[in-house]
Amino acid sequence: MKKGIIFDVDGTLWDACAVVAESWNEYLEQYEKDVPVRISEEDMRSVMGLTMSDIGDALFGMLQKQRRLEIVEGCCTYEVEYMKNRGGILYPDLETVFAKLSENYHLYIVSNCQKGYIEDFLSWSGMDRYVEDFESYGRTGQAKGYNIRLLRERNRLDQAVYVGDTQGDYNSTCEAGLPFIHAGYGFGKVEAEVPSISGLKELPELVQRIFRDPA
Repeated sequence: MKKGIIFDVDGTLWDACAVVAESWNEYLEQYEKDVPVRISEEDMRSVMGLTMSDIGDALFGMLQKQRRLEIVEGCCTYEVEYMKNRGGILYPDLETVFAKLSENYHLYIVSNCQKGYIEDFLSWSGMDRYVEDFESYGRTGQAKGYNIRLLRERNRLDQAVYVGDTQGDYNSTCEAGLPFIHAGYGFGKVEAEVPSISGLKELPELVQRIFRDPA
């Protein structure tokens, strides 16, 4: 039986809000006159996990819809190159936990990010040695629930669980019909009774219980 663990990125595997905000502000310097906005780390944290369209609505609501999309797309494209050599703050025990989990499970990532962001995370963190496949909004143009199902079907998983940190992650996981684990150390809360971890090191034991694997 093929069993998979599908991860969110931001707020679940690392915190890159400060560096992402830096990249966006650097890009926005060229539009100071018509886009008088500067992004804080907290601004970025508040929109992590949203689609690019929703981020545009939240951060650039003073602009016309088409202009919002143009600015967000420009910021995201610039961000991918900016992040390659800067990365983010990896959460404690990440590699140890991935190494342990990969002994018994197949590991994947699904995020609402732009194309290139997961690739940056995998390359910078070294987790590409453990993650077998990934999907994103930037590659399919589809929301997270769709992409979770797509990845599960593509990899022919008999059982799978999604690990994320926000209500949006939980809603998407429900839409995909999978069990959910809340990364309680991340950016958001979940208004539902779900299994939760306070750190990644708790994940192997919890996953074992969810899949009802023998000790």
